[in-house]
Amino acid sequence: MKSGKLRGRFKGNLSEEMKEFTSSIEIDKGMILEDIWGSEAHVIMLAEQSIIEKADARKILRALERAKRDSIKGKFELDPELEDVHMNVENYVIEDAGEEFGGGMHTARSRNDQVLTDTKLHLREKILEIEESIIKLQKTFLKLAEKSTEKVMPSYTHTQHAQPISLGFWATAYVSMLTRDLKRLKNAFLCVNKNPLGACALSGTSFPIDRRLTAKLLGFDDIEEHSLDVVSSRDFIIETLSALSILMSTLSRLSEELILFSTNEFGIMKLSDEFSTGSSIMPQKKNPDVAELVRGITGLVYGSLIQILVTLKALPLGYNRDFQEDRTLLWNSLERVNSSLLILNGAINKAKFNENRMSELVSKNFSTATELANFLVSEKGIPFRKSHEIVGTVVKELIKKKRDFGDIESTRDILKKHGVEISIKELRNVLDPKKAIEMNKSLGGTSPKEVTRMIKKFNREVDEKKKDIKKRKEKIERAKKLTEKRVSEL
Repeated sequence: MKSGKLRGRFKGNLSEEMKEFTSSIEIDKGMILEDIWGSEAHVIMLAEQSIIEKADARKILRALERAKRDSIKGKFELDPELEDVHMNVENYVIEDAGEEFGGGMHTARSRNDQVLTDTKLHLREKILEIEESIIKLQKTFLKLAEKSTEKVMPSYTHTQHAQPISLGFWATAYVSMLTRDLKRLKNAFLCVNKNPLGACALSGTSFPIDRRLTAKLLGFDDIEEHSLDVVSSRDFIIETLSALSILMSTLSRLSEELILFSTNEFGIMKLSDEFSTGSSIMPQKKNPDVAELVRGITGLVYGSLIQILVTLKALPLGYNRDFQEDRTLLWNSLERVNSSLLILNGAINKAKFNENRMSELVSKNFSTATELANFLVSEKGIPFRKSHEIVGTVVKELIKKKRDFGDIESTRDILKKHGVEISIKELRNVLDPKKAIEMNKSLGGTSPKEVTRMIKKFNREVDEKKKDIKKRKEKIERAKKLTEKRVSEL
């Protein structure tokens, strides 16, 4: 029997079906280095607290360093016979250093707190990676916005023409949405970055462990204290998947607009050939598969969130094997979210927006009707509800005549019938979409000046976020170096 198999209580070996059914090797294979790091910190702490002899700690740490080197070189493959990553690493140490030394590595810990430690070490780096990808997409939108503050396009409510806006205003809307996604992910990171190691099976330990030392060596911000709560908790995964789900709702809405805007009917934009596909039968097709796939991946991430919520809804406190499935959901969602961010960033960066078509669309379907109603209020002293009624009647009569606001004279004549005197020049200014966006100067409005102000503000915020991410990454790197230093000292 291999070292590391937990069969002392049982007769014989597990059936092959049971081994396959309970194995977490596929889920764990991305956490080998985290498991080794957590073990190094634990062993250093055990030696510092005189729980194991320093000579024993040296033997264990040397074996762990060899395991780390083999893992980096791709020579450390997890053995399915050993059930999970923890038993594989322990078995490596026992075979390298001998059971009399390696067998002491697991003193004062359980796989229950160990799996949480590994998961959190891995997860926090993945969250930081996604935050960086969000910032890349924000920067791409800001670059587009900077050169598009006066490029007029239609906006939509109920997928019907609403009011004129600028392309820059549209782009900064997504920057604003992604800013909230960043905040949610930062909150998830803070929840994740607390030390569970030392909770043991669920009740702590009689050994004089130092949980603050392992927290420091592993770069955690704080300690997750209550041992039973720690072992039972998976809400940090729910919080992460919740933040990822809301982020994917942002990306799915963006994808939907890219799909609509790139249709012949809208004609507002074209995706680059690099980010489009064709048809196996229709030679003319150019399909927005990138956006469609992101829209589909959104459902996958939502499903992961719902699945973990359903898994946890009736579990008693303590560790339950149901938890094993959480990382499958988590790792898959993290990978798909990050790839969605990166592919959309490339697609937006290479997309071409059709200014002529945007201008053509915004001049149709009475998109400046609200501006005309506002003019009647501010310049003619007509109450808004009355001016709304007058403009609505003008629109109705123009539609009957198969005209629109482009027919300035007909528009003026209808207004005159309703007691509103206005010159052709004045009316033309009111109904000009470019003038309309300039008039919306309120805080957060679509005027070029206001959009430029928001671009500067968002750029400052993005730069601050980048610094914050860098600071958190540097803290993790310092912890790794501190662990390496303490390993060397021992």
